[in-house]
Amino acid sequence: VQLQASGGGLVQAGGSLRLSCAASGRTFSSYSMGWFRQAPGKEREFVAAITWSGGSTYYADSMKGRFTVSRDNAKNTVYLQMNSLQPEDTALYYCASSPRVPYSGSHNDYDYWGQGTQVTVSS
Repeated sequence: VQLQASGGGLVQAGGSLRLSCAASGRTFSSYSMGWFRQAPGKEREFVAAITWSGGSTYYADSMKGRFTVSRDNAKNTVYLQMNSLQPEDTALYYCASSPRVPYSGSHNDYDYWGQGTQVTVSS
């Protein structure tokens, strides 16, 4: 599976962005998907995850109510809608996929990673 993240950019505080992650391969619909982020000098941080069917979603506490993860298996794409962005949301955002677990907040459970897309929020 190859993953290609896109949609990052520069946005003012309070603004919104929608990230996309396009996957290659015919097994996308059987993989759970996750979003992580990493700011300079910090460890990679879990953002959100979604099960293979899209029936269940999970979020880090600080993202609940602001971020929404979704997927379109017909398009082999997972999305991350980010609202009410704050400067502390500035990071490189990665998508990842896992054939092994229904969902996970641990990066160790994901086998395939995209290259990351930069999100910068100005104050």
